Amino acid sequence: MEDTTPTNSSERWIDIDKLLTRNGNLVGPGFEPGPELRDFLQQDCKVLCIGAGGLGCEILKDLALSGFVNIDVIDMDTIDVSNLNRQFLFRLQDVGKPKAVVAAERINARVPGANVTAHFGRIEDMPLQFYQEFTVIVLGLDSLEARRYMNSIACSLLEFDEEGNPDMSTIKPLVDGGTEGFKGHARVILPGVTPCFECTLWLFPPQTKFPLCTLAETPRTPAHCIEYAHLILWSQQRSHEEFDTDDEEHMQWVYSNALARAKQYGIEGVTFQLTQGVVKNIIPAIASTNAIVSAACVLEALKLITMCSTGLNNYMMYTGSQGIYTHTVAYERDPQCPVCSAGVEVVAPADTTLQQVIDLMLAHPQLGKMLAHPSVSYGSKQLYARGIYEEDSRPNLAKPVRELLEGDEPAALLTVNDKKLSASLRVRLRLKEPQQ
Repeated sequence: MEDTTPTNSSERWIDIDKLLTRNGNLVGPGFEPGPELRDFLQQDCKVLCIGAGGLGCEILKDLALSGFVNIDVIDMDTIDVSNLNRQFLFRLQDVGKPKAVVAAERINARVPGANVTAHFGRIEDMPLQFYQEFTVIVLGLDSLEARRYMNSIACSLLEFDEEGNPDMSTIKPLVDGGTEGFKGHARVILPGVTPCFECTLWLFPPQTKFPLCTLAETPRTPAHCIEYAHLILWSQQRSHEEFDTDDEEHMQWVYSNALARAKQYGIEGVTFQLTQGVVKNIIPAIASTNAIVSAACVLEALKLITMCSTGLNNYMMYTGSQGIYTHTVAYERDPQCPVCSAGVEVVAPADTTLQQVIDLMLAHPQLGKMLAHPSVSYGSKQLYARGIYEEDSRPNLAKPVRELLEGDEPAALLTVNDKKLSASLRVRLRLKEPQQ
């Protein structure tokens, strides 16, 4: 296919310039039109795209064609034949190669001036400093766990003043897209300002669960056979191994055992692709849905960075099963959110020991779900730490927490870490004097 992209810069970006160099009635707060905006967009702005699958490929293409130049993409998967019907940046000869690497090469080759840098690996393996580099992060993920991880990373970068107000200069915007068949969503997350993922976890329905007796005794569908191999056979035959949904050998094992069980009961329809879908709770993707949601996400990223138009407030839902329908909802932020708030309040008597404070955290309706073996610090002072520092800090557990804090203030901001957490939590401890 011949590349027809205009080579003259002024001609090539004429549509973007119309947005960035002219004022209007729909511009965002603080918008100042001028050529400097495009200069920032193409020289200083850095965008991170997380995911290079069906949605990620569309996002990368839209970013590059919307004037973004410095783009990074991270993905841990390799290309499979089943990806080729909707992940248009990949070809048959790319099967087995890292998605991020191939996607970056294709965009760089197809869009003149694009500078896409690939990272083949897990988002959990990247240091916090890596995420600090970017102006905005766009998510093209298919996992709630990965979204929650990135949400906690963005919220951990947020700083608050003494009154609990967010420091606007430390906000790391997230633009999230998601698709499920003919349905999709785009949302903008400004940590400390708009609701984060933890604030709206109720939006995500629980995964379908099958009774174990049905799986073991009366399977009736291909999904029953797959879940039997996944949940029952694996624990019986490979209990010494932790099942990894991203390990192809593990998935092939489940598929072959599910296929054998399906033949035993005369059930048809077990395929490797369905096995992946059932185990990972994946709904087949549709290319048109990916394109629509990607366009919405990239447009929101452009608006966030340039303020050329009023941004989304704050969640857009798309339904394309019976026509084209979009609905925008302004969800509310939870002021007591354990991830994006200035700190979850924990009230304790003035003479409470550090151990009792930790016990209160573990019994807290929100914190208790997120903590197992917490370490606690106050500013730069480590009050109690697990691991190699536990022996030195253990005596603090029996001390009144007021003795460990600086001054005689009735409230203190504690930092809590735990192996279950991807980033630290803020806890506002309030010491309550006994009533006379």
